[in-house]
Amino acid sequence: MTDKFTVQRITSIRAWTPKLFSFTLERPPAYRFEPGQWARLGVQTPSGVVWRAYSIASANYDDALEFYSIVVPQGAFTSQLAQLKVGDEVLIEKQPYGFLTTSRFQLSPPCDLWMLSTGTGLAPFLSILQDPQVWQDYRQLIIVHGVRSTIELAYAKEINALRQHALFGEYCAAHPQKLVYLPCVTRESAAGALPERITTALQNGNLEQAVGTPLDLTASRIMLCGNPQMVDDTRSALKARGFTVSRSAKPGQIAVENYW
Repeated sequence: MTDKFTVQRITSIRAWTPKLFSFTLERPPAYRFEPGQWARLGVQTPSGVVWRAYSIASANYDDALEFYSIVVPQGAFTSQLAQLKVGDEVLIEKQPYGFLTTSRFQLSPPCDLWMLSTGTGLAPFLSILQDPQVWQDYRQLIIVHGVRSTIELAYAKEINALRQHALFGEYCAAHPQKLVYLPCVTRESAAGALPERITTALQNGNLEQAVGTPLDLTASRIMLCGNPQMVDDTRSALKARGFTVSRSAKPGQIAVENYW
């Protein structure tokens, strides 16, 4: 242990596909984070420690820290990470990072929270969806997950199960459309999923039609995470409709994460 990071053990690993997996780490006793933030993780490689940014998928009150990862071919970090087993060690910096949090927004209720993601960009929204305050603050929680095939729809059961969750089920019982989960699957047909990219569905109107809620400058707050091209294209499409990125000096309707 140093002043900057601690060494924590892997407590569980879950494989979703040959290239997608989740893992949990012991949570350092003093580690605090805001839902939507990311951690800097380090693994030992033959050439030394390699660090990467990983959004935290677990609730901020959980005993463990959960992360969702893809294996990048020949990737210095993920290739090594994918070989680790329960009990192996990972380094984690003591300080969390990031601004993809609901505190970026000013609310004038009733507001809807749109969370648009691709691939492992789903991770920060899993944490946000487990925040009781979010369920109180927003009229509707809309989670959109873009993938190529249905096997990549990780956490689908867990998201849908929130409707019966001990903490959140009462909101869904009172308002059946409180939580909307919409997959976008581009390379195969999937029941209940849009057969196109998020950017396409946004531009042709299918996204709002499928959700049953319009994107509105006053009532919509939109978070983006995932493929950089999706994030850039979606942000541009939203800006063309008058939406702006929320900043501390000038609040807006869009929040985007930058991992540096």
